Amino acid sequence: MLQPKKTKYRKPHRWRIKWVAVRWSSIAFWDYAIKAVTRWFITSRQIESARRAMVRYIKRWWKIWIRVFPDKAYTKKPLEVPMGWGKWSVEMYRAPVKPGRVLFEMTWVSPEVAREAFTLASYKLPVKTKILID
Repeated sequence: MLQPKKTKYRKPHRWRIKWVAVRWSSIAFWDYAIKAVTRWFITSRQIESARRAMVRYIKRWWKIWIRVFPDKAYTKKPLEVPMGWGKWSVEMYRAPVKPGRVLFEMTWVSPEVAREAFTLASYKLPVKTKILID
């Protein structure tokens, strides 16, 4: 799973995802990309699941570039614990995704194969997505 090696603060404050993505909103490296249309958080498990779905479909001749990284810690209290007593331990890491953010890029495949692979990956993600073909 993806997670940062070192963070400045172990337990961050809660914050909101505002506006739309200006940086990381266009295809930078390869020929095909999948872009987020709605805003939400993507966990490291969801990123890995989408990557595996793409790799399983396109088999061998491919190059995938992951453009999101889960670097925001998410804390959670255990079940059946009373309210209070401060903030609990880090449960997982998430990546905040704004509308317009490119999530994955791909090359060395045909447009039809890329479109189908991105469709399979979009089923694994909690945001609505759009496929870009350069």
